[in-house]
Amino acid sequence: MELPLSGGGGMRRSASHTSLSESDDLDLSRLLNKPRINVERQRSFDDCSLSDVSYSGGHARGGGFDGMYSPGGGLRSLVGTPASSALHSFEPHPIVGDAWEALRRSLVFFRGQPLGTIAAFDHASEEVLNYDQVFVRDFVPSAMAFLMNGETDIVKNFLLKTLLLQGWEKKVDRFKLGEGAMPASFKVLHDSKKGVDTLHADFGESAIGRVAPVDSGFWWIILLRAYTKCTGDLSLSETPECQKGMRLILSLCLSEGFDTFPTLLCADGCCMIDRRMGVYGYPIEIQSLFFMALRCALLMLKHDAEGKEFVEKIATRLHALSYHMRSYFWLDFQQLNDIYRYKTEEYSHTAVNKFNVIPDSIPDWLFDFMPCQGGFFIGNVSPARMDFRWFALGNMIAILSSLATPEQSMAIMDLIEERWEELIGEMPLKICYPAIENHEWRIVTGCDPKNTRWSYHNGGSWPVLLWLLTAACIKTGRPQIARRAIDLAERRLLKDGWPEYYDGKLGRYVGKQARKFQTWSIAGYLVAKMMLEDPSHLGMISLEEDKAMKPVLKRSASWTN
Repeated sequence: MELPLSGGGGMRRSASHTSLSESDDLDLSRLLNKPRINVERQRSFDDCSLSDVSYSGGHARGGGFDGMYSPGGGLRSLVGTPASSALHSFEPHPIVGDAWEALRRSLVFFRGQPLGTIAAFDHASEEVLNYDQVFVRDFVPSAMAFLMNGETDIVKNFLLKTLLLQGWEKKVDRFKLGEGAMPASFKVLHDSKKGVDTLHADFGESAIGRVAPVDSGFWWIILLRAYTKCTGDLSLSETPECQKGMRLILSLCLSEGFDTFPTLLCADGCCMIDRRMGVYGYPIEIQSLFFMALRCALLMLKHDAEGKEFVEKIATRLHALSYHMRSYFWLDFQQLNDIYRYKTEEYSHTAVNKFNVIPDSIPDWLFDFMPCQGGFFIGNVSPARMDFRWFALGNMIAILSSLATPEQSMAIMDLIEERWEELIGEMPLKICYPAIENHEWRIVTGCDPKNTRWSYHNGGSWPVLLWLLTAACIKTGRPQIARRAIDLAERRLLKDGWPEYYDGKLGRYVGKQARKFQTWSIAGYLVAKMMLEDPSHLGMISLEEDKAMKPVLKRSASWTN
């Protein structure tokens, strides 16, 4: 699908090519040039002050939090380093400046305006593949970095342009995708002779396995709320275009069908793990993002004639989804012991083993891995199947969205501390644990040469996850975990050229096919650093529970150790 923009001309539609008319460009310009509403930026998770977490008696806990700074004040560095660093008494780490330079090299421009960041800026690689494209999920940490640095226009441009791409006709072979589907990625093609910029979007028709990205729409909603929260500019989310975009995404997820569960049924490869890795069914990553997107949309949707129906559906779905996830996906020592003792073939509504999980299917590694204190949301739950693997992104988003209860959030952090060697090792953070190998690897991955044991999605260590870990640590009152993980990353990232991922049980080796100068590795580090220096940034990506369920935040030993 290509979108030539050369001014003039009408809208041309076909199965594979779409042109954007001059009138549509004018609509985009109108949205970009709308005056911002001056709303005081709230230093909060959402409604709850961060001082409840970061301060006690007027003194900062854990170090590095004094001199709080909000990027909304407009201060910006002239040399590409974060403005917030200048306001702190300590010197920034030497690699911070290099990280900002690398992030800015990845910028993509459309008609002279910054529109996003490419996946990787690796000139040493002979095969570009699709790493020169702007991926929706990859851009999120870049967007967070720019928002925290007071550079909001690029995020607004990205949100509006991807919204226009959502309106394209989307086909894979002869099958038409749902109207609300967001692209996995897009590429800007420059024709210097004609002076034309062209957008080429991929909705899954070019992806490995031809799988549409279920997570793109969720990340778009989450990013729209982050932009609104950071800037205080409600005018963007309240435009008819953004309201319609949210409704289209939600209509794909809230439609009624044959499902007996409130979770979303998905194909393998539909999210960050975009290759065959046995995450088909109801993967934790998608369920956590779904929950967070629903909560963000609930805050932004207008209660008008069109929005009211969706608001009611969201409220109903959130209630069912939170119960299902907290009850059936949660695993701790006691729950593991209960599953181990399950009876099978139970029939009737009084059954305890509701999914007829066979206790012999519990993998041996889990009994030693599970600490007495700690727990996590497992990878997948469906009839007669539990995927007991740990998946980092799903668990971190569960904490940030408050899908996890306060007690569950604390237990997840307990697990990370107790199993530091396995989940963090020498480079944060394991995307999943443990790796699958031998015969299981052949069956589950189809002998995928990229997802061999302890590599890439199969137990590889991904630096981009550092920003989500840091956010979760701050929310649970345990910043020292994040500080320790960031210290590990700083020893290697710049020296190794900002790799996409690391291999090995401990994450000791640069990934065998890892791209260098991977943009989200760079942005993930910057966001983690800025968030730890100024925890008020957390409000962009964190949601608290309802006031009636507001948790009492507990301190752990890691605050002060």
